[in-house]
Amino acid sequence: MNVQIVIFPSTKVAAIEHFGSPTLEHNTVQKLIAWKLENHLLDPLKHRSYGVHYTDPLHTPPSEHRVDFCLSIEVEIGSNPYGIVNKTIPRVRCARAQDVGSRMNNKAAVYLHEIWLPQSGESIGTYPMFFHYVNVGPNVREEEMITDVYLPLKDVHSAAS
Repeated sequence: MNVQIVIFPSTKVAAIEHFGSPTLEHNTVQKLIAWKLENHLLDPLKHRSYGVHYTDPLHTPPSEHRVDFCLSIEVEIGSNPYGIVNKTIPRVRCARAQDVGSRMNNKAAVYLHEIWLPQSGESIGTYPMFFHYVNVGPNVREEEMITDVYLPLKDVHSAAS
């Protein structure tokens, strides 16, 4: 698997917070999609889709699972019935790998965390792992889904300070 060290730029996002069982994530995502459609934010290059995973659903009790589903934006979000709020994915040094296939079985995330990280000499950073869902929508087949996985790393410059 190809792993690159990159600097992810600070990115403003519209976020909806999901707390609870991973089986209910679809309901949360549907609220973000409804908000996205209502606000005509359909350009996938300008409004990229992200998931910030604070917990690992394979190792976290469902009641403690937490993820933010996000859409990159440039504007401030006003009050809305969906619970969408402004957040920022910070500028962060990351290991990045790409996965193609079902988002329910992300091989790149497992590879980065369980194989690459222990062999890399790198240390995991403080920001959670996050995902850029490169292609989204009702016409994207599961086997064609592309996801860039970002594993935040400790910044080598701040460690030397």
